[in-house]
Amino acid sequence: MVKIVHAQTVLPENVLEELKRKTGENATKDAIAKAVEHYLMCPYTHEEPLEKRLEEVMKKKRKV
Repeated sequence: MVKIVHAQTVLPENVLEELKRKTGENATKDAIAKAVEHYLMCPYTHEEPLEKRLEEVMKKKRKV
């Protein structure tokens, strides 16, 4: 049996409309659910941010 939890958030209208457009969903709850599912499944979301990796590279170059 799957346990379901109700969650809420506050989003600007333009962000919500963009999310709906990108997910192809008309309903807010469907757009958010699709975005969350994508985030959890996408292998790229769990990598270090590019900025952090660039900082590390720059630090190494400065030491040399």
